[in-house]
Amino acid sequence: MEENYSGGKVRKGRLFVLAGPSGVGKGTLRKQALSDIENLTYSVSCTTRKPREGERDGVDYHFVTMRVFEEKIADGLFLEHAVVHGDRYGTLLESVKRETEAGRDVLLEIDVQGARHVKKIMPDSVLLFITPPSLEVLEERLRQRSTESEAKITLRMKNAKKEMSLSDDFDRVIVNDDLDRTCEELRDVMLSYRNADLNS
Repeated sequence: MEENYSGGKVRKGRLFVLAGPSGVGKGTLRKQALSDIENLTYSVSCTTRKPREGERDGVDYHFVTMRVFEEKIADGLFLEHAVVHGDRYGTLLESVKRETEAGRDVLLEIDVQGARHVKKIMPDSVLLFITPPSLEVLEERLRQRSTESEAKITLRMKNAKKEMSLSDDFDRVIVNDDLDRTCEELRDVMLSYRNADLNS
């Protein structure tokens, strides 16, 4: 920590990484956390996939072409990047560093392999794995979205089984069985880390 002008301590922001299978509700939980917790900002990831209905460029993702994405890789601009379900996703390092150095916590919503990579580069980051009550519930949620073909659902379910087997690599595992309860648990977990930082 650094000293502020009054002689007290200025807490450096912490990076929280939200990950879990597709369709588990990460986006909903992320939006709720941002509305519930002060001094928390969202780092908008880059992706080569097409926007879903209702998604906005620069708000939900930076939607870029494959050529632009590869240029950012070549320039070393990503904290992490990965291929997920055939599309590319990446987190811009500079945007994360800018916020944490200003004392703001940052929330990332990324894939499981990206989260594990972030932990290697930033060991102080907190990995939060969101899991469904069961694979059957997850498949039902994916079908209710009506945004993927049958082939995409099959691929996402296959990937979900693999991702859930890696949950032990995360700092906390949160079961999204009831939205209100899960939002409260996520908020409590994040604030517990913040309070621990302030009291250290």
